[in-house]
Amino acid sequence: MSLKIRRIALSNFRKFRDPFVLDGLTDGLNVIIEPNETGKSTLLEAMRAAFFIRHNTANRLARSYAPHGEAVAPQIEIGFEARGEEWQVNKRFLKGASVEVRGPNGRAQGEDAEAQLQALLGARRDTSQAGDAAAHGALGLLWVGQAQALEVTAPGDIVRDSVRTTLEAEVGTIMGGAAYQRVRPRIDSQFADYWTTTGRPSGRQTTARTEHDAAESAATEAATRLAALEQGFSDLEAARARLKVLDRDLADTTDADRRKVLVGQIDVARSAAQLRDTRLAEQGRLADQVKGLEDLTARLTDARKAVTDTAAALSKAREKRSGLEEELTSTRERAGTARDRLATARDNRRKAHAGLEGATKLVAARARHVEIARVRHRHAELLPLEAELQAARELGATVIPPSVIKTLEERERGVDKARAAVEAGATRIEFAGDVSGVRIDGMPAEPGDRTLSRETRIQFDGAELIIRPPAGLQSAETALANARDDLGAALTDHGVTSVADARSRNEVARDAVANVRTLEARIVGITPAVPLLGIAAGASALKTFITGLPESAEGEGGEEPDVNALTVIAAEADSALARAEGVDEVASAQLRELEARNAPLMVQAAGAERDAANAVAQLAALEGKPEVARLDEALLEARQREAAALVSLQDAERAATAHDVAAIERQIGVLDKRVEVARTQRIDLEKAVAGLEARIEAEGGKGLADRAAAAREEADAAAANLARVTQEAETLKLLRDTLEGARAETSRTFVGPVARRARRHIERLLPGCDPSFGDDLGLTSITRGGLGEICGDLSRGTQEQLAVLTRLAFADMLLEQGVPVSLILDDPLVYSDDARLDLMTEILTDAATRMQVILLTCRDRAFRHLGNRINLIGAQ
Repeated sequence: MSLKIRRIALSNFRKFRDPFVLDGLTDGLNVIIEPNETGKSTLLEAMRAAFFIRHNTANRLARSYAPHGEAVAPQIEIGFEARGEEWQVNKRFLKGASVEVRGPNGRAQGEDAEAQLQALLGARRDTSQAGDAAAHGALGLLWVGQAQALEVTAPGDIVRDSVRTTLEAEVGTIMGGAAYQRVRPRIDSQFADYWTTTGRPSGRQTTARTEHDAAESAATEAATRLAALEQGFSDLEAARARLKVLDRDLADTTDADRRKVLVGQIDVARSAAQLRDTRLAEQGRLADQVKGLEDLTARLTDARKAVTDTAAALSKAREKRSGLEEELTSTRERAGTARDRLATARDNRRKAHAGLEGATKLVAARARHVEIARVRHRHAELLPLEAELQAARELGATVIPPSVIKTLEERERGVDKARAAVEAGATRIEFAGDVSGVRIDGMPAEPGDRTLSRETRIQFDGAELIIRPPAGLQSAETALANARDDLGAALTDHGVTSVADARSRNEVARDAVANVRTLEARIVGITPAVPLLGIAAGASALKTFITGLPESAEGEGGEEPDVNALTVIAAEADSALARAEGVDEVASAQLRELEARNAPLMVQAAGAERDAANAVAQLAALEGKPEVARLDEALLEARQREAAALVSLQDAERAATAHDVAAIERQIGVLDKRVEVARTQRIDLEKAVAGLEARIEAEGGKGLADRAAAAREEADAAAANLARVTQEAETLKLLRDTLEGARAETSRTFVGPVARRARRHIERLLPGCDPSFGDDLGLTSITRGGLGEICGDLSRGTQEQLAVLTRLAFADMLLEQGVPVSLILDDPLVYSDDARLDLMTEILTDAATRMQVILLTCRDRAFRHLGNRINLIGAQ
């Protein structure tokens, strides 16, 4: 079942120096979106500390909870729901360390509270310095901090043990063979000589291929150099022939004569183009002048028509509105009268119902007095039972878990074993007779036995005896001291003096637990629910009611009121109010109808007046322009000048077309480029001829043909060796793959239920993808399109998404076992693209229907549309 966080209160916890409270968390999806450095990750760390870090620890992790530079006590208070019941944990670290757990069965403090939390959440004691997520059980897997979801990791021992029952019920236990364990390491050793762990060639394969590639490269290089020498002779002859052709082309003067003629024509063409541009500008100016006069004529005609039209519309609007005013006035008077009658009816109804309510309360008060007397009697019976129950619970809470008893016994045996080792390795000496002249390490000796555990010097007058015990004795003494310290610390932690004392205390605690169940049943029997007084079932509700009850709760005296008569009066007042409301509603509806008809007429009249005034003003502005007086004559003259300018422009364009400046310049450019390219080619050819002559002279006497033949023989031998090594490698790979396939088939049978649950989520993200899990239930690889991919080789975004989805699969299995689970993700899906982000948020929203999900993120745009939005900034 889902673990549901309801309220979180912090004080003096890292950056939350002042008291801070976060509530409003719902059963489904909760999203906390805040900028960086506002305390989202600190909030998750506080929840881990409250549930899993022991209150009396003072290690580095606990010290980090205090604000930097301040010697204060971090405090955490969390209200939550588990197994359908309300719980609360209050924990204080460092100064005055304490813990208190409140649940349906009362309160627990100190070690009892820590044990109760571990049992409730399925965790074990965390003894690490930095917080061991595996010790936190299901929540250690499902509460994911920043960057922790970037790797696909296997669940811890507690989670695997929790789902073991489900797996064995579905597929039975996995079977293995000793022969497989003997053969597989030898195959893997030989496989490593040829392949890497990822199936890529290495070792002997790589060496053979390197030798083959080197020999093949040498043969190819020798053949290439021989072919290059032969090709050099041919290239030299061709280059010399092309050089002769270029020398002949450069000596020809035809292109130079043509260029002189084109340079003479370009000045004439530039003059014609300048005249054409002048004529074009003049024609454009006259055309604009004609267009302006034509526009003024059209605007003047439109303005005169608008004045006539708006005057007619104004007259018509005023005529329609005058007939409606008289009817509207009389309707308003009727509506006012109806409102006055309605107010009177409402006042009468209020008075009638007030009298009826007072009489009803008086009757209920007398019935309440009778129930209160009964509740007082049950409360008197409850108090001694609760005192007895509290004493039994306190005694029952002192029970020590069997695992702790077993640990104490093991440590006691360790002390005995270490003591025996010290006694077996120590050196024993005995002094008898007169020892007045004997000194041990400078101190006078005394008669009797003495055990030596380190190097000792004994002086006899002028002589000295040096005794050195075995070298391992000192380590044995250290082991004995450590074993005693471990046993003493464990006994002190659980408040007992010996292992026998611990067993005796457990017997007494078990008897007290049996008595607790009997007392709880008796308390439930005398604390039923009392609906009349609003008392819920249970002792807590009964005591709360009695606490708030005054000392004297006597019933009221006086005559019994006639409730039936007052009910009839109230009903008559209701009828009168209904009739008045009906009349008022009809009058109001008539008034609204007339006002609705009058409103558009008023708007229409006002609009008509505004349009008429605008039209008159616009006409006056146009008629005030000086060019309006002789507008027609000016327009005719402008059109004649435009026509004459157009004829001049056409003449200038014909002259400019006959002498195109751009075309002449392009022809000159082509002639210049042709000469430049020919000269550049001649220089390149001379350089190539010189290079070929030098290479031929250098390579001619090196015996390249003999070298090429020898290199080819070596390459053929290397190829044969590579083929043999490759065949050996493929044989080993086939054998290893066959063994691995058989092992994977057996393992797949065991992890099949996990894979099926994970595939349900992963199929939505990666269609056609088949996940593979290891024996430790960790996701190891995926198969897409028949190709396997190790999780570590996938992109960071895909690894993060798979990590979230596999956690959801385990959460579903744990829910089936009844384990309290919830999912908390700190800055999730940071490497997801938009499409996968939308799909992952849909999957998380679906998961929130089965368990509580809390997202801590700084990405407002990606998550602001999801679930229940909660703010950290401004929370008190």
